[in-house]
Parts: sequence; C-alpha cells; structure tokens
Amino acid sequence: MGKGSGLDLTISYQIVTELHQGKLNCNSTLGKGAEFVVTLPLKAKKIQQQQVNQ
Repeated sequence: MGKGSGLDLTISYQIVTELHQGKLNCNSTLGKGAEFVVTLPLKAKKIQQQQVNQ
C-alpha cells in the first residue's frame, strides 16, 4: 500500500469522460473514506457519430 505512480485515477477519468462521455465524481469525508460515482450515458456521442458517418 502507498506505492505506485498515482496515475490510475487519471487514466480512469480519461476513459470515462473522453471515451464514453460520462462523468466521474468523488465524494469524500476526512477519516471516513471516499465514494467514486461513475455516470455513463446509454449511448456515447462518438459512437452515434460513427454510425451516422458509415
């Protein structure tokens, strides 16, 4: 524990927001922990645009 590059959350954020057009939120309380909420759309805009272009 406590070791690593610290990039996992950055990569997760990019995947959720850029690839899937979703949202990644963090709710935390000092000494009690953190909750991460991932919200994804039913269909991503990029996927819809690709289907229209085909």
